[in-house]
Amino acid sequence: MNILGIAGSLRRESYNKMLLRAAQELAPDGARIETFDELDQIPLFNQDDEANPHPKVTELKQRIRSADAILIVTPEYNYSVPGVLKNAIDAASRPYGDSAWTGKPVAIMGASVGTIGTARAQYHLRQMFVFLNMYPVNQPEVMVANAHKHFDPNGKLTDETAQKLVRQLLQELVNWTRKVQSA
Repeated sequence: MNILGIAGSLRRESYNKMLLRAAQELAPDGARIETFDELDQIPLFNQDDEANPHPKVTELKQRIRSADAILIVTPEYNYSVPGVLKNAIDAASRPYGDSAWTGKPVAIMGASVGTIGTARAQYHLRQMFVFLNMYPVNQPEVMVANAHKHFDPNGKLTDETAQKLVRQLLQELVNWTRKVQSA
């Protein structure tokens, strides 16, 4: 099973990029997580340009369509989804009627140095999934709070509880994707 992982942060030492790398290592047998690491190359969405999309938007849409499922790993900025992630979601959903997200199973997780993890950003993503007609995994919720305490200096996730939750989330995503595909 091919899962496309997208980290909603541009920061080089992003805890969310570290969490996505951990997910790649913790993926269940038979599942592979590939990443789209070029959110910085998606131009700001402009409806005037949607008939002639930027090559990176075309690539993102193709990668989404070829994936069996999506894993979004997001920080939380100002109680919501980072602009760069929202921009990519919007670009891949356009033009209307040609959304790459339609019907995709999706899981969310996130890491933050704050104490509530990424709860509000994840909630806002779930709201977007309704319009995008995506099928989210509901549990477990993976919100790595105080992230600076749960990764070693090399960026490896060291917290056993977080590792367990990531494994569970990925197994649920695989199971859910199989159900969606067989329906």
